[in-house]
Amino acid sequence: MDTLTLRAMAKINLGLDVVRRLRNGYHEVRMVMQTIDLSDTLTFSKAGSGITITTDNALLPGDENNLIYKAAKLFADTFGLPSGVSIRLEKRIPMAAGMAGGSTDAAATFVGLNTLFAKGIDREELSKLSVKVGADVPYCIMGGTMLSEGIGEILSPLPAPPACHVLIAKPDIDVSTKYVYENLHANELTHHPDMDGVIAAIQGGSLDAMCASLENVLETVTGREYPVIGMIEEKMKMCGAKAALMSGSGPTVFGLFEREEDAEKAKAFLFEAKLAKDLFVTCFTDKTCIPV
Repeated sequence: MDTLTLRAMAKINLGLDVVRRLRNGYHEVRMVMQTIDLSDTLTFSKAGSGITITTDNALLPGDENNLIYKAAKLFADTFGLPSGVSIRLEKRIPMAAGMAGGSTDAAATFVGLNTLFAKGIDREELSKLSVKVGADVPYCIMGGTMLSEGIGEILSPLPAPPACHVLIAKPDIDVSTKYVYENLHANELTHHPDMDGVIAAIQGGSLDAMCASLENVLETVTGREYPVIGMIEEKMKMCGAKAALMSGSGPTVFGLFEREEDAEKAKAFLFEAKLAKDLFVTCFTDKTCIPV
């Protein structure tokens, strides 16, 4: 095998709580992560030497500041490569959106190099190594439905959530994750999302119960700073969403719909109202980093 192409799936948070701020500056989190069928495409090719990254998005760096490069370098330093590698990224997941776009590209890099060079390392081992690149990368290697704890690296599988249609809407703003966490004041929180309720609803297979429990503590910061997030949530619910919530640190909002036609109508409404720049109707998936 000289070339391999993988799809790297985006994620949303079906619930996100920040338990506390740690002394080292990181935050202890408790969240339910879910992959969705929206992906970037990465093509890996054996090359003469070194790591070369190209992309169809001029805003993305192709050097050591790119998580793809960091993942490839860490993989090569840890396991060794018999040749160089060229990596081509086709970007579809919105950037700076709270959907782990950079992390899932890094995850696909670990999986892609492992497959391309026939290293035979299982995903659990790759996941443990990948936390050095970013806290969300281990989850993005595994995919599916997971309870994520610690700084995001402690993963516990959950059953697949009840099926529904997912509308993704990213307004034309970018959010700094660092800013959101710095302004959360986690150790002063008096209210925390009911993560146990989300987990119980998923385990019970109840879409209504799951939707009733969804909450993201980071929305108290991002939603206050950017009122358009609340506006998008309100319009989604008006169009039939059973729930609407910000993903990660934002600003992406997702809505959960029983009927695909309602999700499509909501997508058209948000587009006409110019409330969101990037809009996708998709669904939950348990796949990630899979061959095209």
